[in-house]
Amino acid sequence: MNNATKIRLNSLDIMRGLNLFLMLFVNDLFHDGVPHWLVHTKADEDGMGLADVVFPCFLFLVGLSIPFALSNRFQSESKFEISKHILVRTASLLIIGVFMVNAEDYNQQLAGLNKYVWILAGYISVFLVWNNYRSSRLVLRILGGVILLALFVIYRAGTTDNIEYIQTRWWGILGLIGWGYLVAAFSYLFLRDGVWSIALTFLFFIVLNCLSQLGFLSFLKPAAPFLGVIIGGSVPSIVLGGLLLGVLLKKYSNESVKFLNIAVSYGLLCVLAGFVLRNWFIISKIKGTPSWGLICIGISTLAFAFIFYLTDVKKISKWGNIFVPAGKNSLTAYLSPDIIYYLIWSTGLHLFFYKQTGSQVLAVAGSLLWAFLMIKLTAFLVRKHIQLKL
Repeated sequence: MNNATKIRLNSLDIMRGLNLFLMLFVNDLFHDGVPHWLVHTKADEDGMGLADVVFPCFLFLVGLSIPFALSNRFQSESKFEISKHILVRTASLLIIGVFMVNAEDYNQQLAGLNKYVWILAGYISVFLVWNNYRSSRLVLRILGGVILLALFVIYRAGTTDNIEYIQTRWWGILGLIGWGYLVAAFSYLFLRDGVWSIALTFLFFIVLNCLSQLGFLSFLKPAAPFLGVIIGGSVPSIVLGGLLLGVLLKKYSNESVKFLNIAVSYGLLCVLAGFVLRNWFIISKIKGTPSWGLICIGISTLAFAFIFYLTDVKKISKWGNIFVPAGKNSLTAYLSPDIIYYLIWSTGLHLFFYKQTGSQVLAVAGSLLWAFLMIKLTAFLVRKHIQLKL
């Protein structure tokens, strides 16, 4: 277990932090002013850009970290206690995800509260509820929960003729992570380190993804509003793809050469399988096709194998130190930039001038600088004991 923990602290945290850096970068890009290969491809377009890889890579890393996170709990907690932890963590991600998605369509005329006030109050409440306090702060957690509940109650969207209230919509990025984590975490809870049983579960969701894309699961449509992410198979399969590599990493933690050989083979096999499935399913992130999912799993596996080799085998890790705080505090790194966005937008200041430029170099450089500053912001917040933990 000491070796596993060491791997987590180096390879896993550096790659997760680097992935978050890229996620913040592509999320900030002005899509009409940068090279096409950096941004999302359209739903019906057969292909993928950098922006189509970073989120599935994060899903993959969620799965990869599960064996190390839950193994520590196996030593001191019962299955019931661990199940409760998984459910609470999933519910937290879903709640925050629903808040973020609904914020986009908030109508301040209907709700009676300024949009920026509603959104910023929501983010503050999230940090109050889920901050990793150094000592018990039950009052602050309760206060945050009350504020968030009140914001959900007063929420209004749509028009005067068609008022919409808070709803799940598409769950949001964090909600998708929550559903994928739920499936993979319970899979590991009951299957533990069984490589073949985890592999079969992974293949099951690949098949489920294929069947869903072909329309064979339409009879499950009534359950789609709540279980659609699981039924679709795409998100769970990517997280399970990471879980499978995590189990292999744990098994061969003392045999780095053997693990690397397996990881490279696994990554190449996934990429090959993705291109084979391309004959029936286009590569599309928006549609969540199995070809896209498998290629992303393959890319993520090969990227992790390289970082593992560099940092844990060759002990060349100083280059990644800048990403470690974000890697260890991924939710803080993901949410805190939104607060800065809304604070700036509420002032009306045009600080994001690089988004309106005709220069692709300036547009890309501006977003790279933004991502770098947000990574540094995460490190600063952690030093001030402001860090989210679900």
